[in-house]
Amino acid sequence: MNNKIAIGICLFVLGIVGNLAAKVYIYIDSPATTKFPIAIPHFKNLGNVPDDRHVSTSLSSVISKDLEISGLFRLIDSSIFLKDPDDSGITANSIDWGDWSSIGAEALIKGGFYFEENGIRVEARLFDVIRGSFITGKRYFGKPDDIRIVSHKFADEAIYRLTGQRGISQTQIAFVSDASGSKEIYLIDFDGHNRTKVTNHRSIVISPAWSPDGKTLIFTSYRDKNPDVFLREIFYGREKKVSSRKGLNIAPDWSPDGEKIVLTLSQDDGNSDIYIIRPDGKKVNRLTSNWANDVSPCWSPDGKEIAFVSNRSGTPQIYIMKVKNRKVRRLTFEGGYNTSPSWSPKGDRIAYAGRQGGTFAIYTINTDGSGLNQLTSSPGSNESPSWSPNGRHIAFSSSRSGSKKVYIMLADGSGEQAVTWGKGNDTNPCWSPYLNYR
Repeated sequence: MNNKIAIGICLFVLGIVGNLAAKVYIYIDSPATTKFPIAIPHFKNLGNVPDDRHVSTSLSSVISKDLEISGLFRLIDSSIFLKDPDDSGITANSIDWGDWSSIGAEALIKGGFYFEENGIRVEARLFDVIRGSFITGKRYFGKPDDIRIVSHKFADEAIYRLTGQRGISQTQIAFVSDASGSKEIYLIDFDGHNRTKVTNHRSIVISPAWSPDGKTLIFTSYRDKNPDVFLREIFYGREKKVSSRKGLNIAPDWSPDGEKIVLTLSQDDGNSDIYIIRPDGKKVNRLTSNWANDVSPCWSPDGKEIAFVSNRSGTPQIYIMKVKNRKVRRLTFEGGYNTSPSWSPKGDRIAYAGRQGGTFAIYTINTDGSGLNQLTSSPGSNESPSWSPNGRHIAFSSSRSGSKKVYIMLADGSGEQAVTWGKGNDTNPCWSPYLNYR
């Protein structure tokens, strides 16, 4: 695989005022939180080489989009900026704070760049407008093609400094697309860019799931005429089959410690039941033994429980099992067809797809069965929810535009937007964990 994760970017800390646990500007968990006003002018060309690649506006627009997607910020319209960024500096002593406070900004991101013989150097700084002070700054060196990664890095830096919590700008989403004529796995950045094809099985590949360290994908493929489970290393492209037992080997999911895989097998009696295997495919433990079909298992964040789908009550519903004693309880009672459970990173809610009038909508529910909330109401089916690693967003597939595409939204159902486009159908999204190597 052609690795576009910009490993070669060098990162230098320019400086930090105060300690790492300094002022928190945005309280994410507060129900009264309003969007934080921030201004992001285009970056200043600090060198003599013309900006033919439009780096200046690319940097500011990608950072702005990242902050907008977070749902935490209100971006000040650049049309009301009082000063051209090219006519002012990027350091605290060169900024007229009144220019920014008068248009309602409480934070400001300014930066500059210059081209070098072997690449481009970018400096980005975050300021507190109200206090007229510097918060944090970073310097990056890379290739011009790395501009999106640089922007994502600084967007996450800004989010962390203002909220005390990690951003998701450097995460990715794995999904299945039939754009090539067969169903293969692709990766995109969380905002839909940098689309990369991962598999080339020329068959049906479904149900991608990330390892906890984000370095490996597990999935089911029909390449060898049977639904088998494969592992694929993201960086090196090495791939191996880990479960090819007779019958079904489907819907695998990693345990939080990365030492086990839960999946559906039908090897023993032809019935679909939940099993646990090791990543090498050995040591099989059967968890369910029921006349019904038990499918789509999903680990809880603490590894103590597994959510799954079963029709043991007559229709497909979500159930939760304690791994230690295999005690099962039913979670969903509303609706006649509920499927695709996805556990929130905090472990307090489960997202799933529920059928209504012939189409599916995305719901969330507390793990005790309370707090049912319908998130989508658009035409078409909305399916296969997957949480972002910070629990603030959900990815899902939707047929609202005719063909199926991947969308993301905030966990309350607001801010829906497509992150895949073009030909083909895009389904089965799975949001990555935090990717520390990006």
